[in-house]
Order: sequence, then structure tokens, then C-alpha cells
Amino acid sequence: MHADVDSYLEELDLWLSRRDSLAVAFSGGVDSSLVLAASVRRLGGDAVVAITGESETMPAAELSLARELAEMLGTRHEVIRTHELENRKFSANPPDRCYFCKQEFWRRAGEVVAGHGIESLADGTNTDDVSGHRPGVAACDEAGVLHPLVDIGAGKQMVRSMARSLDLPNWDKPAQACLSSRFPYGTHITPEGLRRVEAAEAFLEKLGLGQLRVRDHDGLARIEVPAADLENLAAGGKRERITARFRELGYDYVTLDLEGFRSGSMNEVLGGEEGN
Repeated sequence: MHADVDSYLEELDLWLSRRDSLAVAFSGGVDSSLVLAASVRRLGGDAVVAITGESETMPAAELSLARELAEMLGTRHEVIRTHELENRKFSANPPDRCYFCKQEFWRRAGEVVAGHGIESLADGTNTDDVSGHRPGVAACDEAGVLHPLVDIGAGKQMVRSMARSLDLPNWDKPAQACLSSRFPYGTHITPEGLRRVEAAEAFLEKLGLGQLRVRDHDGLARIEVPAADLENLAAGGKRERITARFRELGYDYVTLDLEGFRSGSMNEVLGGEEGN
């Protein structure tokens, strides 16, 4: 495995060596962190800029982490404010919701790239991200965004191994996604709903849970955690604490999904997976 990791890192370095400068869409997750770290290592901090979107659909803790990581990696960091909730094509929460969010982000990111005189714009999409229902990836491709991890054939497991090899502190960070993905398609997305979901998930994280989602079905919260955590979450005093806190947040019913966490569960009605 170590040899495989080294070969993938060499391929990524070779990919980057063909660029003079690069802007990286940077969420603070492991995928974009790997691309950013490798870019700085190959091109130097002055030739790289990290671009992070800030909006009501992004947890505040994720933005703080992105700022810290960009500073640690020694690169310029641009935070752009997006307003996808003002777009009814997004806030109405159709199945292609992500397309409209990414469309605005890439337009704004393109302006940053032009302002810095950067050659190309890349993201952290990996080979596991390009199948299933992925309207956000379609918006990336329309904007001419490069996918270095796809180009070298790296999936999520390899990405984590590469990030660990580079000593990135978030190599094992659970996958995160836009808070809008917590609502069933057709449910109007509001600032209040987003804040409620964010607070509910933050509470569960304080209980020591890592990978999780709180799916918001109007007055009902459907909690997804890995199957190994199901029994622990329902035992002892945790069940009562969770119920009390969620009712404070405005949920009438609090449920635990017995299937456990699975990425993109809201897409099960579509017969596909979006990775959220």
C-alpha cells in the first residue's frame, strides 16, 4: 500500500508540474486539502490560492477549519460569499439543487481566478464522486474546472491514504456536505431550517459522534449514524439528552434511522446517490 500511495502522489505531482499556478476550491475536507497541499508543495504558496465559499448552507465550523488549514499550508485564501437561498431554483430544493449552488460558486470563483492572474481552477472531486446523481459535478465541468484526483484515478480511500502520507491533520475527517442536503427534495430551504439542522448536528458531535447526519422532515428529525453507533446512541442517558435538545430546537419527533448512516440517503427516492 505504501508503494501505491507513493505512486499516486508522484502522479499528482506530475499533474501539477504542468501548471504554473492554480486556484483550488477548498472546503476544508480531505479531498480539497490534499489537492491544495500538493499544489503548494509543487508550485509554492505564491502560485496557489484557496477559494472557499461562505453561505448559510455551510456550517460555521467548516469555514473556521478551512481558514486554519489554509493558514497552516501557507497559501493565500479567498472567502467568497454566495447567496444561493436567493435563487428560487435552489431554495425550492429540486433534485438538481446542487447545480444552481455550484453554478454561482464557480462564477464567483472565476472572478477571483481572473483577479489573481491564476492559470487554472481545480477542485477535490475524486473518482468516487463522478457516478450517481451529481448535478454539482455537471456545473463544475461546464465552468471548466479541473479534477486532478479524477485524472490520476484516485478514489476516497486512496485520497485518505495520500493525505495521511502528507501528514494532513484532517486525513480521516468524516465527509461533510451542504446543509441543504438534509431536507427532502421539494421541501423549501430556509435560513431557520438550516440553522436548526446545524445546531442539531453540532450537539451530536459534542457527544463524540463523527460521521452523522440529521435529516429534517419538517417536525421530525431522522438521525443517521454508522451502524456500530446505533446501540450506543440509544443507550444510557444519551437518548434523553438528545430528545430534550432536539425538542428545544423545534422538532416534535426524534428518530434514529435503523439503517444507519449512508451518504446520499435523500437520493434513494431518485434511485441514485449524490454523496451527501
